[in-house]
Amino acid sequence: MKKLVILFMVLILCFTVISCATLSDQPTTTTTTAVTSEWTPENDSIANQINLVSICGTSSSDVFAVGYNGTILQYNGNAWSNMISGTKNYLNAVWGSSSSDVFAVGLDNGIILHYDGNAWSNMPTGTSSTFYAVWGSSSSDVFATEAPSGIIHYNGEKWSKMTLGVPSSTFYAIWGSSSTDVYAVGDGGTILHYDGNSWSTMTSGTSKTFYSVWGSSPSDVFAVGTGGIIMHYDGKAWSSMNSGSTTVDLSAVWGSSSTDVFAVGSGGIILHYDGNTWSNMPSGTSDLLSAVWGSSSSDAYAVGANGIILHYSGQ
Repeated sequence: MKKLVILFMVLILCFTVISCATLSDQPTTTTTTAVTSEWTPENDSIANQINLVSICGTSSSDVFAVGYNGTILQYNGNAWSNMISGTKNYLNAVWGSSSSDVFAVGLDNGIILHYDGNAWSNMPTGTSSTFYAVWGSSSSDVFATEAPSGIIHYNGEKWSKMTLGVPSSTFYAIWGSSSTDVYAVGDGGTILHYDGNSWSTMTSGTSKTFYSVWGSSPSDVFAVGTGGIIMHYDGKAWSSMNSGSTTVDLSAVWGSSSTDVFAVGSGGIILHYDGNTWSNMPSGTSDLLSAVWGSSSSDAYAVGANGIILHYSGQ
């Protein structure tokens, strides 16, 4: 299963595959009005055309992007620079609680790296599995999703496998509003919820694969994935959202508030949600956009294939 997933993602990156369908397995015909606000390219030559897969930061002057061949880039508020990661492994995700507490996880060999503000170092995980995603509520409460169907937890001292007690699935993303409100999403429309004590399965109403999850609060959570699917959780139930004419795979979702949410994906697509409708935004690229993150409504980044880095200033 892992090889098939990796092959699929590589094909997307190489050929910018476009797929279709909404929750009902039929493409939406609603016309989406384009938003004219501009995303502008950063100096992406710093990535040497290497595919970037994830981005996260602790402030507008402390941003990290990771990707193929152990690539880790850091933005200090003025310029991007390469960091020494100490690995050539494909890095899938990055998250940090502060400028001296950042985690990056990756493909094979159970690799999890930690940055202490000075250097990156390997963390013992006790596994050789692939890790797809990482998120935490603090430096001593960090979660990482493990192939083929696991989640491990870091308590500030060591990583340990969590007991899920639910049907197995591959989880591609994890996010929470707090230590007692955590969501993991993945294959076949799987959504798990952690209440601080145990994991439970949530009904998503779809068999589509989710690649990303983010929310502004426990009652405002978004999940995106294949065929342009966007689901929303209002604190009671998950429901499908109209993503307009979008039929391509969506790789990531992030927002600064419930009325300022971005989703990115194949073909350079960027969607924006204003609290009422999703609209297309011009990105200026046809490359796959793998991730999106920002420090505010006027400071957001999208990264993806061929080392592309786009910045949005809210104008």
